[in-house]
Amino acid sequence: MKKPRPTSLQWQLVRKLILLQAATLFAFVGLIWFVLFLLEPRLLSDNETAVEAVATALSRDASGNLVVRDTEDMRWARQNYPNLWLVVRDQAGKSLREGKVPDAYEDGHIGLPWAIDYAFLRFPIHDLRPDAILANRPTAAGRVQILTSTILSRMETNGVDVVFQLSLDGTRYATGQIDWMKIGPAIALIIVAFVAPFFIVMGGTTLVATPAVVRRSLAGLVATASQAKQIDIDNRGVQLPTVDVPAEIGPLVQAFNNALSRLGQGYEQRNRFLTDAAHELRTPIAILRTRAELLREDPESTRLLKDIERLSHLAQQLLDRQVLDHSAGAREVVDLVEFARHLAADFAPLALSAGYEFSFEPAASSVLVSIQPSQVQQAVTNLLRNAIDHGGGEGTITILVHASGSLEVQDEGPGIPCEEHERVFQPFYRLRPRSSGAGLGLNLAREIARLHGGSVEILSGPWRGARIRLRLPLIEAKTMPAEARSYPSGQTS
Repeated sequence: MKKPRPTSLQWQLVRKLILLQAATLFAFVGLIWFVLFLLEPRLLSDNETAVEAVATALSRDASGNLVVRDTEDMRWARQNYPNLWLVVRDQAGKSLREGKVPDAYEDGHIGLPWAIDYAFLRFPIHDLRPDAILANRPTAAGRVQILTSTILSRMETNGVDVVFQLSLDGTRYATGQIDWMKIGPAIALIIVAFVAPFFIVMGGTTLVATPAVVRRSLAGLVATASQAKQIDIDNRGVQLPTVDVPAEIGPLVQAFNNALSRLGQGYEQRNRFLTDAAHELRTPIAILRTRAELLREDPESTRLLKDIERLSHLAQQLLDRQVLDHSAGAREVVDLVEFARHLAADFAPLALSAGYEFSFEPAASSVLVSIQPSQVQQAVTNLLRNAIDHGGGEGTITILVHASGSLEVQDEGPGIPCEEHERVFQPFYRLRPRSSGAGLGLNLAREIARLHGGSVEILSGPWRGARIRLRLPLIEAKTMPAEARSYPSGQTS
């Protein structure tokens, strides 16, 4: 199967934005066309064309009178504008008329100053007089004034006339040159007035649409980021998908996957080393204990045996800590009350021999949890050992089981300061440097609780001593499968 090629984020954005802007432009042009279609306009370029045709055809006869030669442009104008009429006059007062000149434009009814260079003659909307053009042009007959139109009355058109005209007449120097410093801002303002609407429409559309386009283009990257949030120490083998990731981000995701693989390999190598080291330490420690037991009984040999026992316990805790990730056996549903009762029975003699009183306070009913019994037994054992080792050798050690699915170990010793509540869970951290502990018990208990979806916390309050609570997820009896309900209560294997 051919591996799908990742799409480019850059070209996705460019292509989609270009298509969007093109569609907007077409819609804008289409809207203008629709409006003009409804209004049925007729551009005034007809009159302007007539003016140019007349200006190029003007001449004089032998008597000096104005005449209109039969040029190609004039033949075209007369053919296409059957109602074409014109009035031409020169500075000497000679004039020329052709076509049916409307009464409104007879000399007696309108006075047009000679100084006018170019003008559109228009009338109020209720006036039916035809629009015309007045132009002062140099021709073969000299400079003349041309008044012309291609219609006789406004009744000839049922639409509107659209005029596009831009006339600039700026300040000039004495030499005749234009003063651009004065008229430049006005020209810039006119250009902005023409261009601004287009950019406002296009910019607004792009501003609204671009976030949606980007979100859709980055949907694959967002999904990959969501999966990256789920990566932790328990699932180091997870690899982020690269199928829906943009091509520009693909190398980064692949590099991240490679880094995860390298970190996983390094973590496994470290675990194997520590596990092997813990295994190797157990044999010489056992030999050392055997030889120490053969020594004669005196205070020094007793202290030596205690040190060996401490070393053996440390090696076992190291081994337990490293094998947690590899002991993912099937969980069993047990009654936490009976589970804790068996542990209390096992530890009561140890607590009594160490000078403590021992108490067990169960919940009023069964508390069902899904656990790996050997691991949770190890966690509770560490909590009880801490209470025996650091409880001050007096008072009562209590095990409480709550209906909420938590188990507490309490003592009446010096307790743990509030500022140390988090530090004591760090590996090899000891609250009292000269204590006999190795600083792994609480860390191991918290790790076991985390693997079960629970937690371990040190409670704060006005009481004397330390109270450490192990929380485990509670299981409702009605949701248990039949085989789980048949598991013997309190079996801790």
